[in-house]
Amino acid sequence: APIRNLCIDVANGYSERFLDVVKRVRDENPASVIMAGNVVTGDMTEALILAGADIVKIGIGPGSVCTTRRVTGVGYPQLSAIIECADAAHGLKGQVCADGGCTVPGDIAKAYGAGADFVMLGGMLAGHDECEGEIRYEERDGEKVPVAMGFYGMSSETAMKKYAGGVAKYRAAEGKTVETPYRGPVDQTMGEIMGGVRSMMTYIGATQLKEVPKRIVRIAQI
Repeated sequence: APIRNLCIDVANGYSERFLDVVKRVRDENPASVIMAGNVVTGDMTEALILAGADIVKIGIGPGSVCTTRRVTGVGYPQLSAIIECADAAHGLKGQVCADGGCTVPGDIAKAYGAGADFVMLGGMLAGHDECEGEIRYEERDGEKVPVAMGFYGMSSETAMKKYAGGVAKYRAAEGKTVETPYRGPVDQTMGEIMGGVRSMMTYIGATQLKEVPKRIVRIAQI
């Protein structure tokens, strides 16, 4: 069966090999929607789209369980990266997905305002029943009550032990493992997120998400 959607994901999208993989996957899957990343600059966004990506994933270091900036000193302010990369992508009729850095619904609104077509969330959706993290229980009044859930970055020692057998000797982990409060079903959180985005659109007079960057800029110029 044909594959409709593909995500080619690496922490550092700045390599010729990565571009070659995107080109090969595009050649083998001409009708698929391909998302590739991560990068943070316009030039590399353009290169990935020309190589065959439909959507470029933006972000190096902004995630709540990512320690790349602390471990390597490498990173890029997320809002600036979205603005720069969205401008480059849209010029080639491509799209961008903002990946990381959102902690409240207003951050998602700002990502759309910067030009993002999609917003990827990690920490904001962690701790819910739909997650696969291990739940920690505490006994209260004779009953076990869920209080927290494990959450880890994909470059953390926890993830590399689980999926790759451990951290390679030549590198360091660039993520961490934390506990996030247990928050039950995701419905309420999604309601708050969607409510915040909808309210933002009423404040700036936008009827569609694609209008948001123009409305945000217009308000900033007043």
